[in-house]
Amino acid sequence: MFNASTYQQRRQKIQEKVGSGLLVFMGNEDSPMNYTDNIYPFRQDSDFLYCFGLSQPHLAAIIDIDKQETILFGDDLSVEYIVWMGPQAPIAEKAAAVGVEKTAPYSDLSRHLKQAQEAGQEIHYLPPYRTDNLLKLSEYLGKPIAQIREEASVSFIKAMVDVASIKEAAEIVEMEKALVVSQQMHHRAMQSAKAGMLESELVGIIEGIAIATGGRLAYPAILTINGQTLHNHVHSNRLQSGQMVLGDFGAEAPSSYASDITRTFPVDKRFTQQQKDIYNIVLKAEMDTIEALKPGVPFKDIHLLAARIIADGLQQLGLMKGNVEEAVQAGAHALFFPHGLGHMIGLDVHDMEGLGENYVGYDETVERSDQFGLKSLRLAKKLQTGFVLTIEPGIYFIPELIDQWQSEKKHEAFINYDALSNFRNFSGIRIEDNILITEDGHKILGPPIAKTIQEVEAMRG
Repeated sequence: MFNASTYQQRRQKIQEKVGSGLLVFMGNEDSPMNYTDNIYPFRQDSDFLYCFGLSQPHLAAIIDIDKQETILFGDDLSVEYIVWMGPQAPIAEKAAAVGVEKTAPYSDLSRHLKQAQEAGQEIHYLPPYRTDNLLKLSEYLGKPIAQIREEASVSFIKAMVDVASIKEAAEIVEMEKALVVSQQMHHRAMQSAKAGMLESELVGIIEGIAIATGGRLAYPAILTINGQTLHNHVHSNRLQSGQMVLGDFGAEAPSSYASDITRTFPVDKRFTQQQKDIYNIVLKAEMDTIEALKPGVPFKDIHLLAARIIADGLQQLGLMKGNVEEAVQAGAHALFFPHGLGHMIGLDVHDMEGLGENYVGYDETVERSDQFGLKSLRLAKKLQTGFVLTIEPGIYFIPELIDQWQSEKKHEAFINYDALSNFRNFSGIRIEDNILITEDGHKILGPPIAKTIQEVEAMRG
């Protein structure tokens, strides 16, 4: 938790951008696994956390812009609760710690919203992604669920994105804390992997590190020998000689700030020549696109730079052919690189994605493409000082996609399908780091994590 003035300044900026009305912040509740008292680890709503800094269930808040009044809604614990869960500071004390003077019981939230409705005041709320908050807003505002979803406040969404996209120095400190742990996790995975081991054993090692350092994983770990499956959360495979391990995982700091790192390494102590050939193309795409990052550059241009580097490298290996620029323009490279180059990161690993990806990564200057691969680009707009984003190019050989495109004779002018027979069982390679956009360029956040072939093989050895 930051100091009270940090939260006050954030709330003030958002109020100024929205202009008038009542802002509603819904905190999260405990979420049961299989019955009420057996719950998943609690995670506060990131927008509530950004503006109010309190990580406990059953809280909400309103900011009445017109009256210049902020109220935190919550309940002090009963003795019965304290017996089971232990004591906590009173709500009023917690509110004061984040610069809020007025508190009220949680049950009063409904009354305040109804009064605002009756007075004709505009009520702004963010898109509810959890069913319990969706149902509460439906009840409190007397509107059907579908209408609640449709009427999330665009002005509130845009204000949150504008303010929270620019990371403060204190936020960078928290993200770097998470990256220190991520370095430990990735290096331990590289050091521990061996043929015959289950993927789940490596997942247990890296998640144990995250928990032991006071945090948790920022998202479910992708740790797999089947790197061609982009979001592979299956961990039941046994590592075999000749394969590679793709590890996409990052720690979440105790403050809830995320990190997001990917490394790929061989199950054996050394890469094969074929693995080296593909790895070096991905590494060049990652390093060259990082070098191109600076304020004012459209991120879509950076993505297309990665696509050209990948297409050029694959052409040199005989897997693609023809004019590189034309191939990328046609989207032929997406057979091998079917996702976006990166996304914003902060309190969420895909920062503020709950507010709507197009609001976070796009604006009036750039429209989302409908082309396969390019349409999956989460961030396309111009970069600004203070943005933190991922750079994560990859090359994948997905047999099902290759077979479909080949049967359709898709992009035959640019893809050498005959040559792909030697890569059907290759899987995939992705390399990813987290980058801060600075006033004059960029900074790779966190401590170095083994990335070159020499560094990875040294770690494996």
